[in-house]
Amino acid sequence: MHLKDTIIALATPSGAGALAVLRISGERAISLSNNLFKSIHGKNLEKQKSHTILLGHIIEGAKIYDQVLVSVFKNPHSYTGEDVIEISCHGSSYIQQQIIQLFLRNGCRMADAGEFTLRAFLNGKLDLSQAEAVADLIASDNEASHQIAIQQMRGGFSNEIKLLRDELLNFASLIELELDFAEEDVEFANRNQFKELLKRIQNVLKRLINSFAVGNVIKHGIPVAIVGEPNVGKSTLLNALLNEERAIVSEIAGTTRDTIEDEITIGGLGFRFIDTAGIRETDDLIEGIGIRKTFEKIEQAKVVLYLVDGAALSATKSQLNTLKIELEKVKNQFPLKQLLVVINKKDTLTSEDVVALKKELDLALLLSAKTGKGVDELKNQLLKFVNTGALRNNETIVTNTRHYDSLIKALEAVERVNLAINDGVSGDLLAIDIREALDYFGEITGEISSDELLGNIFANFCIGK
Repeated sequence: MHLKDTIIALATPSGAGALAVLRISGERAISLSNNLFKSIHGKNLEKQKSHTILLGHIIEGAKIYDQVLVSVFKNPHSYTGEDVIEISCHGSSYIQQQIIQLFLRNGCRMADAGEFTLRAFLNGKLDLSQAEAVADLIASDNEASHQIAIQQMRGGFSNEIKLLRDELLNFASLIELELDFAEEDVEFANRNQFKELLKRIQNVLKRLINSFAVGNVIKHGIPVAIVGEPNVGKSTLLNALLNEERAIVSEIAGTTRDTIEDEITIGGLGFRFIDTAGIRETDDLIEGIGIRKTFEKIEQAKVVLYLVDGAALSATKSQLNTLKIELEKVKNQFPLKQLLVVINKKDTLTSEDVVALKKELDLALLLSAKTGKGVDELKNQLLKFVNTGALRNNETIVTNTRHYDSLIKALEAVERVNLAINDGVSGDLLAIDIREALDYFGEITGEISSDELLGNIFANFCIGK
């Protein structure tokens, strides 16, 4: 890590636009910029207060590159904790590259992925979980994922972890103090109070671990597989949900031979709908591959939307029993999946048919994918499958797999400590188990980290952040 270098990168998306922002950070950020910037009022960047903006030109000798606004942020009052300069220039790709190359020729180097945020972490501006939330915030594409990322970036999750760690660390200190007075056989740490603390820590850890099930689908989108027999309207329903002609619709059975996926936001949550090949017995090799993919997508989905042709059920009542058998097969094959039975072509059914179907199929929801009637009701039903209570109550929700893994290991370590106390284990062995739990807490916030871990985390950031 060459953390003494002065780095530069484009902080806005590449390509042409009205404006672009170039970010420079490091010991020489202000002095280098001062050499290449000429204020229209003749002001010196090095003599300006932090959080000052100046209008002027980027120049090299007699050559003028652009008229720009230069923002000055002096350490430690900056994003990275170092001296930072941000140059707002016109959004021409040519201008952006010319200014970057100018600074590279004068002593800067290109920033690595996530290097600005890495420096913010190393300089104590953010802890590791907050730094990771920056990437989540940039990637958020719906209200729910944005809300979780904002809460984590503001320290909601890390504050909860730090509080638990501090309390556990306090007892660890008392336990280790007892070791210094082993011959006097004194007890500084009240074992009953310690048991109560461990119980409370276990409850918090379990709540955070359980929240990952919701957090993970919120972060990555909730996969919904649309399945059923050929020609029941799966592709028409996908188009109705997306409000665009995403899938080819045909009266020919087996038109969809591969999966088609797209995402929409419903009630602030991201849903990824997967249109699959119709399930039936077939000798067609290509269609057979598509059907196998259908079952693979069912395996990956959180919700299985089983679509049924209402007109066919109305015409042949005996098919209702066949449908029940097929649904039972799906339930048995995928017992942990949320299954929603949807009767399509509602517009072809009589009111008597509707009453009969609802009576026979408790989970049945009727709609017409062709006309769009009932589609909004389906969206509302899908929202009910996601427990958003924690989100509504602004509780801490875990979305990061690394955090989830550390929380599980921390819980296991705390449970070992609890078992050790109940078994009357000696203080030296007890202290080892407590230290192990503290290490897992520290991994989450970055109080304990390695260069390899940091490299893996920040490599997933965009350049310029």
